[in-house]
Amino acid sequence: METLTLQQLVEQLSTEFFGKPFMHKALFNNRLRTTGGRYKLRDGSIEINPAVLQLHDLDELKGIIKHELCHYHLHQEGKGYRHGDTDFKKLLKETGSPRFCKPMTDQIQASQNIHYYKCASCNLEYKRKRKMDVKKYRCGKCRGEIVYQK
Repeated sequence: METLTLQQLVEQLSTEFFGKPFMHKALFNNRLRTTGGRYKLRDGSIEINPAVLQLHDLDELKGIIKHELCHYHLHQEGKGYRHGDTDFKKLLKETGSPRFCKPMTDQIQASQNIHYYKCASCNLEYKRKRKMDVKKYRCGKCRGEIVYQK
């Protein structure tokens, strides 16, 4: 999907669900990692993570666009456009927009990359997100040697 067709999709969803035109730019941003999209306050544009199309279906993309359009239209009208604002929550319900997007694979893999260590003396277990050099560290409980498990 190119930026032109993304632009058309955003404009179509804006008139269909909000009854208002989308007058700014909509484009893909490859640098987005943990979120499906974002609304930029300064220039009024909407950026979408292209990984949404690769990982999920068109309905998920439309949901993310509708979510960002809620931010857009409320901000343009001077109403509460933030996630915690009642205006925002109300508009999400009215348009059937999702509050959150499905997780990107980077988030899922980050939670699964856990390293397990164990003390050779007292069997105390350690969980770490990052790998550590077992030669540099000792057990905090008994000062025993730490062994990498998995």
